[in-house]
Amino acid sequence: MTATAPAARTAVRRLPRAAVPPPLVGLLVGAVLWEVVARSADAAFLPPASAVVARLWEMTVDGLILGSLASSLTNLVLGFAISLVLGLTLGVLMGRYRTWDAALGVYMYALLTAPSLVFAPVFFSLFGPGRASIVAVVVMYSLFIIVISTASAVRAVPERLTEMSRLYGASERQLLVKVVVPAALPLAMAGIRLGIGRAVTGMINGEMFIAVVGLGRVLTQAGGRFDSESVLAVLLAVVLVALGAVGLVQWADRRVNGWLPRTARE
Repeated sequence: MTATAPAARTAVRRLPRAAVPPPLVGLLVGAVLWEVVARSADAAFLPPASAVVARLWEMTVDGLILGSLASSLTNLVLGFAISLVLGLTLGVLMGRYRTWDAALGVYMYALLTAPSLVFAPVFFSLFGPGRASIVAVVVMYSLFIIVISTASAVRAVPERLTEMSRLYGASERQLLVKVVVPAALPLAMAGIRLGIGRAVTGMINGEMFIAVVGLGRVLTQAGGRFDSESVLAVLLAVVLVALGAVGLVQWADRRVNGWLPRTARE
Protein backbone atom coordinates (compact mmCIF):
# COMPACT_ATOMS: atom_id res chain seq x y z
CA MET A 1 0.00 0.00 0.00
CA THR A 2 2.75 2.37 0.94
CA ALA A 3 4.72 1.40 -2.18
CA THR A 4 1.89 1.96 -4.70
CA ALA A 5 0.52 5.23 -3.30
CA PRO A 6 3.46 7.46 -4.43
CA ALA A 7 3.36 5.86 -7.89
CA ALA A 8 -0.39 6.55 -8.19
CA ARG A 9 0.07 10.18 -7.13
CA THR A 10 2.86 10.58 -9.68
CA ALA A 11 0.66 9.20 -12.46
CA VAL A 12 -2.19 11.55 -11.50
CA ARG A 13 0.17 14.54 -11.53
CA ARG A 14 1.46 13.62 -15.00
CA LEU A 15 -1.96 13.24 -16.68
CA PRO A 16 -2.76 16.97 -17.19
CA ARG A 17 0.66 17.56 -18.81
CA ALA A 18 0.04 14.85 -21.40
CA ALA A 19 -3.54 16.02 -22.08
CA VAL A 20 -2.56 19.43 -23.54
CA PRO A 21 0.42 19.41 -25.94
CA PRO A 22 2.85 22.34 -25.38
CA PRO A 23 2.46 23.68 -28.98
CA LEU A 24 -1.31 23.94 -28.45
CA VAL A 25 -0.75 25.82 -25.20
CA GLY A 26 1.53 28.24 -27.05
CA LEU A 27 -1.08 28.80 -29.77
CA LEU A 28 -3.83 29.42 -27.22
CA VAL A 29 -1.68 31.89 -25.28
CA GLY A 30 -0.78 33.70 -28.50
CA ALA A 31 -4.44 33.89 -29.56
CA VAL A 32 -5.48 35.30 -26.18
CA LEU A 33 -2.71 37.93 -26.31
CA TRP A 34 -3.72 38.85 -29.88
CA GLU A 35 -7.38 39.22 -28.80
CA VAL A 36 -6.51 41.38 -25.79
CA VAL A 37 -4.07 43.65 -27.66
CA ALA A 38 -6.44 44.09 -30.63
CA ARG A 39 -9.43 44.99 -28.48
CA SER A 40 -7.30 47.36 -26.39
CA ALA A 41 -5.84 49.10 -29.44
CA ASP A 42 -9.19 49.22 -31.28
CA ALA A 43 -7.37 49.82 -34.56
CA ALA A 44 -8.79 48.97 -37.99
CA PHE A 45 -5.52 47.38 -39.15
CA LEU A 46 -5.49 44.89 -36.25
CA PRO A 47 -8.82 43.05 -35.92
CA PRO A 48 -9.27 40.63 -32.97
CA ALA A 49 -8.36 36.99 -33.41
CA SER A 50 -11.99 35.92 -32.98
CA ALA A 51 -13.08 38.21 -35.86
CA VAL A 52 -10.32 36.83 -38.12
CA VAL A 53 -11.29 33.22 -37.35
CA ALA A 54 -14.96 34.07 -38.01
CA ARG A 55 -14.00 35.70 -41.34
CA LEU A 56 -11.93 32.63 -42.29
CA TRP A 57 -14.95 30.43 -41.61
CA GLU A 58 -17.18 32.67 -43.78
CA MET A 59 -14.68 32.59 -46.66
CA THR A 60 -14.40 28.81 -46.34
CA VAL A 61 -18.19 28.33 -46.39
CA ASP A 62 -18.45 30.63 -49.44
CA GLY A 63 -15.93 28.40 -51.26
CA LEU A 64 -13.38 31.20 -51.58
CA ILE A 65 -10.65 29.46 -49.58
CA LEU A 66 -11.11 25.84 -50.65
CA GLY A 67 -11.41 26.70 -54.36
CA SER A 68 -8.20 28.70 -54.26
CA LEU A 69 -6.44 26.23 -51.99
CA ALA A 70 -6.54 23.46 -54.60
CA SER A 71 -4.68 25.62 -57.13
CA SER A 72 -2.14 26.76 -54.51
CA LEU A 73 -1.46 23.21 -53.30
CA THR A 74 -0.87 22.06 -56.89
CA ASN A 75 1.75 24.79 -57.34
CA LEU A 76 3.34 23.89 -54.00
CA VAL A 77 3.49 20.14 -54.64
CA LEU A 78 4.94 20.53 -58.14
CA GLY A 79 7.57 23.07 -57.08
CA PHE A 80 8.64 21.21 -53.96
CA ALA A 81 8.82 17.86 -55.75
CA ILE A 82 11.20 19.36 -58.33
CA SER A 83 13.26 20.97 -55.55
CA LEU A 84 13.43 17.72 -53.61
CA VAL A 85 14.66 15.60 -56.53
CA LEU A 86 17.15 18.22 -57.77
CA GLY A 87 18.24 19.22 -54.27
CA LEU A 88 19.01 15.70 -53.07
CA THR A 89 20.78 14.78 -56.31
CA LEU A 90 22.97 17.89 -56.46
CA GLY A 91 23.59 17.79 -52.70
CA VAL A 92 24.86 14.21 -52.82
CA LEU A 93 27.10 15.00 -55.80
CA MET A 94 28.52 18.13 -54.15
CA GLY A 95 29.04 16.42 -50.81
CA ARG A 96 30.65 13.34 -52.31
CA TYR A 97 32.75 14.71 -55.18
CA ARG A 98 35.02 17.74 -54.91
CA THR A 99 34.71 18.52 -58.63
CA TRP A 100 30.96 19.03 -58.35
CA ASP A 101 31.41 21.06 -55.16
CA ALA A 102 34.03 23.30 -56.80
CA ALA A 103 31.86 23.81 -59.88
CA LEU A 104 28.49 24.45 -58.21
CA GLY A 105 29.19 25.48 -54.61
CA VAL A 106 29.64 29.19 -55.25
CA TYR A 107 26.40 29.36 -57.27
CA MET A 108 24.40 27.47 -54.65
CA TYR A 109 25.51 29.75 -51.81
CA ALA A 110 25.06 32.88 -53.93
CA LEU A 111 21.51 31.92 -54.98
CA LEU A 112 20.62 30.89 -51.43
CA THR A 113 21.45 34.34 -50.10
CA ALA A 114 19.94 36.24 -53.06
CA PRO A 115 16.32 37.45 -52.70
CA SER A 116 14.41 34.82 -54.67
CA LEU A 117 11.53 37.15 -55.59
CA VAL A 118 13.75 39.24 -57.87
CA PHE A 119 13.70 36.29 -60.30
CA ALA A 120 9.91 36.54 -60.69
CA PRO A 121 10.09 38.97 -63.66
CA VAL A 122 12.60 36.64 -65.34
CA PHE A 123 10.28 33.65 -64.98
CA PHE A 124 7.34 35.77 -66.12
CA SER A 125 9.26 36.63 -69.31
CA LEU A 126 10.34 33.02 -69.88
CA PHE A 127 7.16 31.09 -69.04
CA GLY A 128 4.41 33.72 -69.14
CA PRO A 129 1.69 34.37 -66.51
CA GLY A 130 0.89 30.73 -65.81
CA ARG A 131 1.59 27.85 -63.45
CA ALA A 132 5.11 27.27 -64.78
CA SER A 133 6.26 30.68 -63.53
CA ILE A 134 4.83 30.09 -60.03
CA VAL A 135 6.39 26.62 -59.83
CA ALA A 136 9.74 28.14 -60.85
CA VAL A 137 9.47 30.67 -58.01
CA VAL A 138 8.70 27.85 -55.54
CA VAL A 139 11.81 26.02 -56.77
CA MET A 140 13.94 29.16 -56.36
CA TYR A 141 12.81 29.50 -52.76
CA SER A 142 13.25 25.88 -51.67
CA LEU A 143 15.97 24.28 -53.83
CA PHE A 144 19.21 25.77 -52.54
CA ILE A 145 18.69 25.15 -48.82
CA ILE A 146 18.06 21.48 -49.64
CA VAL A 147 21.20 21.28 -51.81
CA ILE A 148 23.48 22.84 -49.20
CA SER A 149 22.02 20.87 -46.26
CA THR A 150 22.31 17.59 -48.16
CA ALA A 151 25.91 18.34 -49.20
CA SER A 152 26.82 19.09 -45.57
CA ALA A 153 25.09 15.90 -44.43
CA VAL A 154 27.04 13.80 -46.96
CA ARG A 155 30.34 15.37 -45.87
CA ALA A 156 29.49 14.56 -42.25
CA VAL A 157 29.21 10.80 -42.92
CA PRO A 158 31.94 9.15 -40.79
CA GLU A 159 34.97 8.16 -42.84
CA ARG A 160 35.19 4.81 -41.07
CA LEU A 161 31.88 3.75 -42.67
CA THR A 162 33.08 4.35 -46.21
CA GLU A 163 36.50 2.80 -45.53
CA MET A 164 34.91 -0.31 -44.05
CA SER A 165 32.57 -0.61 -47.06
CA ARG A 166 35.49 -0.40 -49.45
CA LEU A 167 37.36 -3.06 -47.47
CA TYR A 168 34.38 -5.35 -48.05
CA GLY A 169 34.55 -4.66 -51.78
CA ALA A 170 31.63 -2.24 -52.21
CA SER A 171 31.49 -0.42 -55.54
CA GLU A 172 30.97 3.37 -55.70
CA ARG A 173 27.29 2.92 -56.56
CA GLN A 174 26.78 0.50 -53.65
CA LEU A 175 28.66 2.89 -51.37
CA LEU A 176 26.35 5.78 -52.31
CA VAL A 177 23.06 3.84 -52.19
CA LYS A 178 23.67 1.62 -49.16
CA VAL A 179 26.03 3.66 -46.97
CA VAL A 180 26.38 7.37 -47.77
CA VAL A 181 22.74 8.28 -48.52
CA PRO A 182 21.20 6.36 -45.55
CA ALA A 183 23.83 7.79 -43.17
CA ALA A 184 23.27 11.35 -44.46
CA LEU A 185 19.45 11.30 -44.47
CA PRO A 186 18.89 12.24 -40.78
CA LEU A 187 20.84 15.50 -41.19
CA ALA A 188 19.51 16.12 -44.71
CA MET A 189 15.93 15.99 -43.39
CA ALA A 190 16.60 19.22 -41.48
CA GLY A 191 17.21 20.97 -44.80
CA ILE A 192 14.08 19.42 -46.29
CA ARG A 193 12.00 20.76 -43.38
CA LEU A 194 13.42 24.24 -43.99
CA GLY A 195 12.82 23.80 -47.72
CA ILE A 196 9.10 23.09 -47.37
CA GLY A 197 8.66 26.23 -45.26
CA ARG A 198 10.43 28.32 -47.89
CA ALA A 199 8.36 26.62 -50.61
CA VAL A 200 5.13 27.86 -49.00
CA THR A 201 6.55 31.40 -48.98
CA GLY A 202 7.49 31.05 -52.65
CA MET A 203 4.01 29.78 -53.49
CA ILE A 204 2.30 32.85 -52.03
CA ASN A 205 4.80 35.32 -53.48
CA GLY A 206 4.55 33.72 -56.92
CA GLU A 207 0.76 33.80 -56.85
CA MET A 208 0.72 37.43 -55.70
CA PHE A 209 3.31 38.86 -58.08
CA ILE A 210 3.06 36.72 -61.24
CA ALA A 211 -0.21 35.01 -62.05
CA VAL A 212 -2.57 36.27 -59.31
CA VAL A 213 -4.20 32.89 -58.73
CA GLY A 214 -4.94 30.68 -55.73
CA LEU A 215 -4.61 32.03 -52.20
CA GLY A 216 -2.28 34.74 -53.50
CA ARG A 217 -5.14 36.14 -55.60
CA VAL A 218 -7.48 36.20 -52.60
CA LEU A 219 -4.77 37.89 -50.53
CA THR A 220 -4.09 40.49 -53.23
CA GLN A 221 -7.79 41.32 -53.66
CA ALA A 222 -8.32 41.66 -49.90
CA GLY A 223 -5.26 43.90 -49.61
CA GLY A 224 -6.57 46.10 -52.41
CA ARG A 225 -9.77 46.67 -50.43
CA PHE A 226 -7.78 47.35 -47.20
CA ASP A 227 -9.78 44.49 -45.68
CA SER A 228 -7.60 43.57 -42.71
CA GLU A 229 -9.87 40.76 -41.51
CA SER A 230 -9.74 38.99 -44.89
CA VAL A 231 -5.98 39.52 -45.25
CA LEU A 232 -5.27 38.00 -41.84
CA ALA A 233 -7.79 35.21 -42.49
CA VAL A 234 -5.94 34.20 -45.67
CA LEU A 235 -2.60 34.45 -43.84
CA LEU A 236 -4.06 32.14 -41.19
CA ALA A 237 -4.99 29.66 -43.94
CA VAL A 238 -1.44 29.90 -45.34
CA VAL A 239 0.01 29.21 -41.88
CA LEU A 240 -2.22 26.14 -41.59
CA VAL A 241 -0.97 24.95 -45.00
CA ALA A 242 2.64 25.44 -43.85
CA LEU A 243 2.04 23.57 -40.59
CA GLY A 244 0.40 20.72 -42.49
CA ALA A 245 3.29 20.54 -44.96
CA VAL A 246 5.89 20.53 -42.18
CA GLY A 247 3.88 17.84 -40.39
CA LEU A 248 3.98 15.66 -43.52
CA VAL A 249 7.77 16.10 -43.78
CA GLN A 250 8.16 15.20 -40.10
CA TRP A 251 6.01 12.10 -40.65
CA ALA A 252 8.23 11.11 -43.58
CA ASP A 253 11.30 11.76 -41.41
CA ARG A 254 9.99 9.37 -38.77
CA ARG A 255 9.26 6.73 -41.41
CA VAL A 256 12.65 7.02 -43.14
CA ASN A 257 14.78 7.47 -40.03
CA GLY A 258 12.73 5.33 -37.65
CA TRP A 259 15.79 3.30 -36.80
CA LEU A 260 17.37 6.31 -35.06
CA PRO A 261 16.73 7.15 -31.39
CA ARG A 262 14.14 9.94 -31.05
CA THR A 263 16.68 12.32 -29.51
CA ALA A 264 18.90 11.96 -32.58
CA ARG A 265 16.05 13.06 -34.92
CA GLU A 266 15.05 16.21 -32.97
